[in-house]
Amino acid sequence: MKYNLKMKSLLFDYGGTLDADGTTWIERFRPIYKEAGFDVARDRFDRAFYDSDDRLPVRHALKGLDLAQTVRLQVEDVLKALDIRAEPRLVDPIAERFVADCRGQFKRLVPALERLAGRYRLGIVSNFYGNLDGILAAEGLRSLFSVVADSGVLGVAKPEAGIFLYAAAGVSASPADCVMVGDSIARDMRGAAGVGMKRALIAASGEAPDVGQDWTVRSVAELEGALE
Repeated sequence: MKYNLKMKSLLFDYGGTLDADGTTWIERFRPIYKEAGFDVARDRFDRAFYDSDDRLPVRHALKGLDLAQTVRLQVEDVLKALDIRAEPRLVDPIAERFVADCRGQFKRLVPALERLAGRYRLGIVSNFYGNLDGILAAEGLRSLFSVVADSGVLGVAKPEAGIFLYAAAGVSASPADCVMVGDSIARDMRGAAGVGMKRALIAASGEAPDVGQDWTVRSVAELEGALE
């Protein structure tokens, strides 16, 4: 297979891109909560989820926590926001199911990521809690990436230019030589466009609005063919 060697780096979003094929955390969590017996109104669940997600690094010391520990705290806080006592028998099935789905995706994508890492410098650009570097290390993924730009560490978040420029510098490439791969039009596609990066949009259905992206793929696993 031939690769486009004019591009030096591929920069990936994390949530919804590397841990799922174009599906956000909240979209993945809703059916898991419902299956666990928490069939609450969507707007109420969404408020609880975003309250947990936005304030997780403020409420908890996350440094050194792995994916399972981080997700467990996120679930606990959602249940508390729903006025439900966050007991282990309620929290564990939800957190464990979510983490298992993430790890299944990692296992599926690693062969493709390893091949891409042989041709391009890889990096991550993510709006995360500040402990993504450690999570990637614990999951055996960190060695694939030259840089991890975590908004919780840098204090700047997508779609702001600074986080993309930090990642480009971390892979020793100009923005024009980078491809941003992500599932969010507002954060990934428009943010990357603002600094002159090429863009690959992850869309689970394979269909997406044209917002100027250079490629639309259903999964990171399809990038090899798209970049051929």
